Amino acid sequence: MPPAAETVPDRGEGARPAKPDERENAQREDATFQGAKHEGAQHDAAKDGDAQREGAKQGDAQHGGARPGDAEPEGPPRGRVLARIRQSARLRAASAAAFLSCVVLCLGGALAGSHPFGPTTRNIVDLGQQYLPFHAYWRSLLLGRADGDLFLNWSAGFGSNFLGDYGTYLSSPFDLMVVLFPADRIELALYVITAAKITAAGGAMAALLLILRRGPWPVAAVLGAAYALCGWTLNYGATVPMWLDGLLAFPLLCLVGEWARAGRRPVLGPLVVAVAWYANFYTAYMATVGAAVVLMVRLLTADDAGRRRLAGLLRAARAVLVGVGLAAPLVLVIFLATRVADPTPEVTFTAVAWTEVFARLLPATASVASPALFIGTPALALALTLPFNGAVAPRVRAAWTAAICLVALSTQWEPTHLLWHAGASPNGIPYRQTFVLCGLLLMAAWLSTAQGLPRAPALLAAGALLAGMAYAARDSAVVDRWTYPAFAAALTLAVLAAAAVFLAPLLARLLARRFPGRPGAGARALPAVAVILLVLAQAGETAATAGRIEEQQLAKVAWAPRLGPWHQDMARATAREDAWPRHRTEPGEVPGGNDALLVGGQGADYYSSLTSDTYSRTLTALGFGFYAKGRHPVGLDHPVTDAIFSIGTRMRSRPSAPVRTDEPPEAAITTTRTAVPPLVTVRPDLRLPASGIRFGDSSFANQELLLGAQVYATPAGLRRTDGPGGATTLTASCPADARLWFWAPEFTGTATLAGRPPVDFAGGLPSVQGPMRSLGTVPASGSVRIEVRSAEGTPVLPRQPVGCLVQEKLDTAVRRLTATGATAVRTTGHTLTAELPAGSTGTAVVAVPRIPGWSCAAGEAPPAPAQRYLGLLAVPLDGEATTVSCAFRPPGLRLGGAIGALALLCLAAIGFRHRFLPNRFLRGTTRIHPQCTSGSSDGN
Repeated sequence: MPPAAETVPDRGEGARPAKPDERENAQREDATFQGAKHEGAQHDAAKDGDAQREGAKQGDAQHGGARPGDAEPEGPPRGRVLARIRQSARLRAASAAAFLSCVVLCLGGALAGSHPFGPTTRNIVDLGQQYLPFHAYWRSLLLGRADGDLFLNWSAGFGSNFLGDYGTYLSSPFDLMVVLFPADRIELALYVITAAKITAAGGAMAALLLILRRGPWPVAAVLGAAYALCGWTLNYGATVPMWLDGLLAFPLLCLVGEWARAGRRPVLGPLVVAVAWYANFYTAYMATVGAAVVLMVRLLTADDAGRRRLAGLLRAARAVLVGVGLAAPLVLVIFLATRVADPTPEVTFTAVAWTEVFARLLPATASVASPALFIGTPALALALTLPFNGAVAPRVRAAWTAAICLVALSTQWEPTHLLWHAGASPNGIPYRQTFVLCGLLLMAAWLSTAQGLPRAPALLAAGALLAGMAYAARDSAVVDRWTYPAFAAALTLAVLAAAAVFLAPLLARLLARRFPGRPGAGARALPAVAVILLVLAQAGETAATAGRIEEQQLAKVAWAPRLGPWHQDMARATAREDAWPRHRTEPGEVPGGNDALLVGGQGADYYSSLTSDTYSRTLTALGFGFYAKGRHPVGLDHPVTDAIFSIGTRMRSRPSAPVRTDEPPEAAITTTRTAVPPLVTVRPDLRLPASGIRFGDSSFANQELLLGAQVYATPAGLRRTDGPGGATTLTASCPADARLWFWAPEFTGTATLAGRPPVDFAGGLPSVQGPMRSLGTVPASGSVRIEVRSAEGTPVLPRQPVGCLVQEKLDTAVRRLTATGATAVRTTGHTLTAELPAGSTGTAVVAVPRIPGWSCAAGEAPPAPAQRYLGLLAVPLDGEATTVSCAFRPPGLRLGGAIGALALLCLAAIGFRHRFLPNRFLRGTTRIHPQCTSGSSDGN
């Protein structure tokens, strides 16, 4: 840590007595910069790009970097890179922060015993159900092994908009690393991608801190790592890896703001914005709002004239507009996909108590209902010294303190909560913007300590404030048994580090008296010890927090086991049986979610934030089940729906043992082949538009409607008798040997056909809908008696909960649809072509959800937006066409491409102007004294 600071006003806020070593440095540097007359002129001159770069070089020289005039390092490229890192304080800080972040992250995983450092699964909630399967599919697509392309995914959702999913989950440049790993190491690939994003965020923040103000690079590295491993990362980001791009984007966008203030890098700035928004527009939006807050504080605390402040603000706005425009081809596709996604129930934001907010500043706390603000006790203590630190200019203290308080308040007020989340209160985690507040706290910590450790009064005031918040949080439900021990240990090490800093001058004087000729080595010992203690305090507390959060999450939320023999065997079996597009191969349910993305095939299981409302409603009406309030439809093992969606091969699994968190699962796999109609069938009697045909309130009738044939026998004399304790009896008569199906989407409990084992149901609307399930075969007598046992009182059953499927009728319908359906079907990445029997009339129904973006044509007719029939693609036939062709283009791609092209032209114009028409206002500006810079232009 740096030595204790004298009470010194901030640069630009007045002079203060210089220490002996500062006078020596100033004299040497004044000899170089004779043109600097006064500090106000120096700050104005700092806006010149050349002057700022010179100041940055001098700053690096003063803090261990390269001095002007130093020769370029010679040797091989690797040697030059290492030499550059040794000479540049920013590169040293960034490298150290990245390394420390990676080590502590891995140490936390090792403490929790989670994969890849232990046997326990990391696949909690959406990590196992969404992100892992999507990365597995992304690898297959990049290697040319997927059925679809970047526009369309044939494997999940019976045909889904993949470009929207790509932009939501996979568009980060880091995700390309998935191709470096074999197919059975996708979990390791996703962990490496996660770690890479976190380490990059730590490095970027460390570099930004040295741009905000020069100071000791080891402290910047520690604070950069604290940002990368803040509570938001450990509690949210590590298991929602696409959000981590926002964690990295925040310091990068703050850097863009610094460039805009100085009039530098007008082309690179918009490109950084574009990459951030392209990687993950959701958290990039939050990072942009946070960077705007930082920019406003920097402008208000600078000594610039109003004209310069306005110019810097306009340049920043231009960079954001052009950058977002460059990302528009993807961002607009995602935006329009969210408009047609299955709507989730509206959420009303409720702020948590402030004692809960204080608790989340402490280590080893985990909750998705409160803001994860942990940054490490030493870093938090340094941040709390800023309002009391007299060594920092009053204007700087007031502006940064006000900004942090206002941002904290904005997370608790519904209108600003909606602003942070782009106008929609999210389902699930309500404090997704918390990483911005963590970053602001760490910037405050750096500004307060960069010029030296705050004096004792500031430290005591911060300690009292910290103790008060810790005491107020003592009764919080999120406080863990490790919270206060870890807090006390980190605080003790931090106090020892501060003591070492305060004792360093005394030791230096004692050594100077005892060893007049060589006092330097001993004088540097205590500051080095202080840095080591700071690293131990931050790293140890953070590693313990990471481990405890993983353990708590695994105990409290849904999880999926690690990928193992079950998935590998299913992938091999599916690959052997795959006959796409002749018919679909359904892999059935495997542990996790998005089954077909993991193991191949073409299934109904599809979980995405962009699951279309059309797809979800269609499957719900047919008796399929769902999770996640409709955004995760799951497969239905049913012969009628297999015929509707051309599922000719179905895989079924029987687990070898109960699924565990610490063992890869195994299962016995069986394959069933069934004759089904082709993917495209012809309905001679159907005329479009079929606006008068709609699904009703019975899934059995809905299946018959979409199949085009009556295959169920209506149960005769269906009677319900309710008994005590949630017991209900259903009696009816059905044809002998018919297959009895029970449909109760809201029901939780068991249903038992007399003489057969009970069948479990687990409904719970609006979050979960139970699928239709078979209870067995109707006995020869035709008498049906079903015992229903509810776990939640009297069961809620639909009007027609029972259906009797007559297999002979279904076989007849399948033969008819096969005879009149397509004779051949071909697919490419996002197109489908079917050959039809000559003279086909009526309507061709394609067993693909009619989501926006489809266009179809019969024969040589021009393509037109596809029509629909009960949620599926439908093409009218005139009796002459012998082919049907359909193509998919994600909505918004054309408009987004036009906006992107316009933004690219603007960027080219900006680059041309900057290169060939430099701003005359910046010419002839005065070169600035290095002590009047902070790596940027104003020293704030």
